[in-house]
Amino acid sequence: MKMNIVPELDGLFRQNDTYDYQDYEYPEDFEQSASEAVLTPLLYSAELVIGLLGNGLLLAVLAQRRRSWRMSDTFILHLSVADILLLLTLPFWAAQAAQQGGWCFGVVFCKICVAVFNINFYCGIFLLVCISVDCYLSIVHATRLYSYDNPRLAHISCLSVWIVSLILTLPWCIFLVEMKETTQERTLCDRSYSEPVTHGKLAARLLHHTLGFLLPAGALIIVCSCILLRLQRSYKGVQKQKAVMVILPLVVVFLLCWVPYNFALIVDTFRSRSKEPGDVSSGNHEHSMERALMVTSGLGCLHACLRPLLYLGLCGNFRNRTLAMLKRATVESEGSLWELGVGEATVPDQKHAGEEMKQMTAVDQAPSPQC
Repeated sequence: MKMNIVPELDGLFRQNDTYDYQDYEYPEDFEQSASEAVLTPLLYSAELVIGLLGNGLLLAVLAQRRRSWRMSDTFILHLSVADILLLLTLPFWAAQAAQQGGWCFGVVFCKICVAVFNINFYCGIFLLVCISVDCYLSIVHATRLYSYDNPRLAHISCLSVWIVSLILTLPWCIFLVEMKETTQERTLCDRSYSEPVTHGKLAARLLHHTLGFLLPAGALIIVCSCILLRLQRSYKGVQKQKAVMVILPLVVVFLLCWVPYNFALIVDTFRSRSKEPGDVSSGNHEHSMERALMVTSGLGCLHACLRPLLYLGLCGNFRNRTLAMLKRATVESEGSLWELGVGEATVPDQKHAGEEMKQMTAVDQAPSPQC
């Protein structure tokens, strides 16, 4: 006799509903959020202290040179002012990372901080282009873009850089609003407005990628490459070699700090443009992209405190003047503190000039042949 036993699935097995794991928060997310809430404020605090001390010393040294102001001092002053403005916004970014609620300073102040962040980048790269082009013309074509005969051109260039930076920053301020982070319900002041990209936002992004980053960065790379090739082929004097040894590290460090952020921003632009409305995994990708932009933007802010350290390490006159100021001593130095060569007249190497003078003196003092 056969018995057909049919099991009854009751209780848990009767539930045939599917569960949506998209909003599930894993322990790893809490650990990463906790580490970000600690490490990010520490990084910004270190940048703030080191940057304000370095740029404060720089401005103090510049204040002592009011009577012997040089063309290169103008560009260094504008770079330092842009860095100080950026440093003053770091406490607000640190507060956003540390507080559980995120950004709590309002939309208007969010736009101001983002504007300062972008203006610092634009001013930095455009002023470096001006300095590098002047060095290129001096070494390759034996001419000067900036000279003491026309000092207004340097001031006009710096003013133009600020105006162009403000114009390129306006789209960021127009499209930027406070947003909610999808995974933690935190209010963020997003420096990349990584919400779904509309045609207006896409145009603003492309304007930044082309005019704000790719073209000036390409110009810096081409100009510096031409300078290095020309120096390898011919001797150009100690003064121009010193200028190149200062300009090249400034350009390299600037690109190392800012290229990762701009590369992440380019990736976010194409990802947001190609994102489909019904994509389930878009939330995870968006969260990882937000983290990448946050880390790389912090690396870009690091440049504001590295520039004075580069001046101390590369510019001997600036280092001597700074040490003398700290010791309350007097230093007789009327030369360029930064050794950038901007606006400086071409001075021959003293060693070779001395040898030529000795040869000319020996020829003049040699007895004339007797008939």
